[in-house]
Amino acid sequence: MSERLGGKVAFISGGARGLGASHARRLAREGARVVIGDLLQEQGRVLVAELTAELGAGRALFVPLDVTDEAAWQAARERTEAAFGPVSILVNNAGIQKLGTVLDSTLEDFDAVVKVNLNGTFLGTKAIAPSLIRAGGDSIINVSSIAGLIGLPNTVGYVAAKWAVRGITKAAALELGPHRIRVNSIHPGRIVTDLTAGLNAPIRPNQLIKEPGQPEDVSNLVAFLASDESRFSTGVEFIVDGGRYVGENIAVE
Repeated sequence: MSERLGGKVAFISGGARGLGASHARRLAREGARVVIGDLLQEQGRVLVAELTAELGAGRALFVPLDVTDEAAWQAARERTEAAFGPVSILVNNAGIQKLGTVLDSTLEDFDAVVKVNLNGTFLGTKAIAPSLIRAGGDSIINVSSIAGLIGLPNTVGYVAAKWAVRGITKAAALELGPHRIRVNSIHPGRIVTDLTAGLNAPIRPNQLIKEPGQPEDVSNLVAFLASDESRFSTGVEFIVDGGRYVGENIAVE
């Protein structure tokens, strides 16, 4: 077990399954004490039990969390600090997607996606940043998407929210920099998880690395940004997409 993140406390929203669970496992194995915030209580507690069996008691905690509820964020922060002390790493990971075009999406579906992906990032930063300040600063990692860098069809609410996560990242980096808090966004391409299993092929035609992305590929980047190795990076986008965003892979003739 590594102590790369020894002495740090990491809070991960949407940490009970998928990419969030992968991040929780990786940060815990790197030495951090990990708090998993999620609505999925059974899955969250199973993950805590798994990490406790592997790493020992006092290394993981589950807290119920609706990321769209400001009071729930405040309660989660209080429970975290009571158990582990101030948070030094925040991973705003919680997200949902509802497929739909500009023409056929309902306002209700659009708002639901924005509330989780965008408002959840704002509320998480607002609630947990004071804890990072008390910890003496460290790292906030906002999970956006390549949909926050390019346009994608049939995902209008998701694209809108993930672009806006970039804006929050840059504003927060400017405002929290004096407190020694780094804020960066990460932009995964299609990663194979249970949640993406029903979508179309994970390898897109213009993806340069011709194999599916795995949760560990994203968690490797999260661990780097959570560590002191990334101390000179803030307010920027980190892409992990197998080369999909490089450009159009069609020769000009």
